[in-house]
Amino acid sequence: MVARVQTVAFAGIEVLDVDVQVQVSSGLPAFTVVGLPDKAVAESRERVRAALHAMGLALPPKRITVNLAPADLAKEGSHFDLPIALGLLAAIEALPTDALDPYAALGELALDGALSAVAGVLPAAIHASGQGRGLICPETQGGEAAWAGELDVLAPADLLALVNHFKGTQVLTPPEARLAEDAATYPDLADIKGQESAKRALEIAAAGGHNMVMVGPPGAGKSMLAQRLPGLLPPLDAAEALGIR
Repeated sequence: MVARVQTVAFAGIEVLDVDVQVQVSSGLPAFTVVGLPDKAVAESRERVRAALHAMGLALPPKRITVNLAPADLAKEGSHFDLPIALGLLAAIEALPTDALDPYAALGELALDGALSAVAGVLPAAIHASGQGRGLICPETQGGEAAWAGELDVLAPADLLALVNHFKGTQVLTPPEARLAEDAATYPDLADIKGQESAKRALEIAAAGGHNMVMVGPPGAGKSMLAQRLPGLLPPLDAAEALGIR
């Protein structure tokens, strides 16, 4: 039997479907990932193995083959960890295959089975929503995925919580759409001595929402002033945050 889990790959700003196919067959014990994986994807074997061990599961002493289709598309990133792990759990019948069909999944696995944040959750959620699928992502990014609209989002803290959800022993609460906290600190405009005309122009542009073009020789202070512009701007609202993604 071949277990299948849907995930995505990214080509610039384009989101592409990837079918993760997992087969467990007789033969010498091996764990092979094919389909043009990069180094991060190839290393997922060890993260998946450790995450399953943390759950009390051991890989069967058989030949495990993971195919990332289409095979001619280069696969990059650690977000393939979760779909590979889910496909493997379905292949060894630890999870029902039909429970995974309505979802696309992405997330990086820690060695203890926890799910770590990955890039591209919002585009993946929008893509999944357009196909009528739900999305499985790390807990810390559930609020980001919920901005995609009407879709079923599962955001577990770890792999065990997700398995328990599908088995009915635990219920994952749907995340609410929320903005990430802006913990960034920006340089203060008051630190700049002189440059009164330039500072006034910066304040007017920030207050009025105007564009700016900075022209001058190297060392005139263009970069120094530009670094302080974000600190003059108010926090983004939801629509603005989505617009600049």
